[in-house]
Amino acid sequence: MAAVGGRCWARGKGCGGPGGSAWRGLTAPLPSAFPGLQRRLSSAAPAPRLCVVGSGPAGFYTAQHVLKHHGGAQVDIYEKLPVPFGLVRFGVAPDHPEVKNVINAFTQTARSERCAYYGNVTVGRDVMVAELQQAYHAVVLSYGAEDNRVLGIPGENLSGVYSAREFVGWYNGLPENRDLKPNLSCETALILGHGNVALDIARILLSPLCLLRKTDITDSSLAALACSKVKRVWLVGRRGPLQVAFTIKELREMINLPGTRPVLNPADFTGLKNAVKDAPRPRKRLTELMIKTALEKPEEKTMEAQAAAPREWGLKFQRSPQEVLATADGRQARGIRLALTRLEGSGDSAKAVPTGDVEELECGLVLSSIGYRSLPLDPAVPFDTQRGVIPNSSGRVEGVPGLYCSGWVKRGPTGVIITTMNDSFDTAQSVLEDLKMGVLDVSASREGFGAVESILHSRGVRPVSFSDWEKIDAAEVARGKAAGKPREKIVDPQEMLQLIGH
Repeated sequence: MAAVGGRCWARGKGCGGPGGSAWRGLTAPLPSAFPGLQRRLSSAAPAPRLCVVGSGPAGFYTAQHVLKHHGGAQVDIYEKLPVPFGLVRFGVAPDHPEVKNVINAFTQTARSERCAYYGNVTVGRDVMVAELQQAYHAVVLSYGAEDNRVLGIPGENLSGVYSAREFVGWYNGLPENRDLKPNLSCETALILGHGNVALDIARILLSPLCLLRKTDITDSSLAALACSKVKRVWLVGRRGPLQVAFTIKELREMINLPGTRPVLNPADFTGLKNAVKDAPRPRKRLTELMIKTALEKPEEKTMEAQAAAPREWGLKFQRSPQEVLATADGRQARGIRLALTRLEGSGDSAKAVPTGDVEELECGLVLSSIGYRSLPLDPAVPFDTQRGVIPNSSGRVEGVPGLYCSGWVKRGPTGVIITTMNDSFDTAQSVLEDLKMGVLDVSASREGFGAVESILHSRGVRPVSFSDWEKIDAAEVARGKAAGKPREKIVDPQEMLQLIGH
């Protein structure tokens, strides 16, 4: 790191950048040994200060791209929880540790000289978006989808009915879901939805405990699953096999799950081979695997294992939920009434239309996996309540210069981590273009966290730094090691804060 007069020119290392104490008084001509430096100093504009709201994949990928492609930008990341990484920590299934490897890259970003992390700060409550806009040249909203779509049917609020979001949060240690206590005393569970999250939940419900014990699933959910009586899981969708949203990897995991057998109705798959002849390769391979599982006799060894399997799961198609049925006392779910549907149109655009026929299925546990939903953050930020997104063009928030968005709050809660990566790079590119074209005025320096820190202090809020998080991380890993797991997540924010001396 270059230094003049022994003062280091790094962020927060002595000078604090342009306008800092080491820069004041540099008016005398510099020695000729520094001609290039003299030119740079005279023309140096203040470093662009950006902040990102949300430390999940969208937030980190946005920060990463800006830092990589702009040598002077400084990025602060704000997160409402003390701990970072959003859905990578709280959404990815515990038995998919390879997907969590992106945390390594995010950690490198957070440790950058030009990046800082501030957890335990709720934007829209502890600090407002307008206050961030005063402190930074650009603000990027990447706070994801913290709600779920509702079914809008009678019985939805009965005991035994849960959203996929809260159930996943429960077994993954999301603080707000730590006290869920789902009812696992029934034999049949029903999941509404045919996406990857639905298959994740089915897999967690039916996995042998010996497999789950080696993961970072929370201790309390593992204890609950150890007492679970669930031995059958139905996954129900409004449309047909050609419209399922899950991917082949997740389906293959379910088919090969030890101690379980797939129950697929051959009638649902007859004649489908021709229908997928010209389909894109991923859809074709996925459908062929379903057809093979439903119509072909498995190898003898597999057949024996499936016959002896104590648990089973199946896919049900062209059924739309009408009502969750209650027990005699009117409190607990005992089943669900489904409207049978027929498809109008074909492919992804096919619509499910009720036929008028209904059927009832017995189940004591109903999980609704029909999608997540973003919420408005702050009255100052435009929000499309119909679509659950911030109106934007390539990540530029409509009508608010200097405000951007990335991830699910930008495009809706769809896709996998790589989708979010590309989406975030697209937003970061918009920010970089606006810096280059002068759309963002960086001629006036902004205080960044310096300004926000005094606001937070006045409101009694103590942010959590990335090194604070690393202490929490080390404690979780140590607890996990003692139990033969990768980590034992701390699920109580107060315990996290106590651990770092807050």
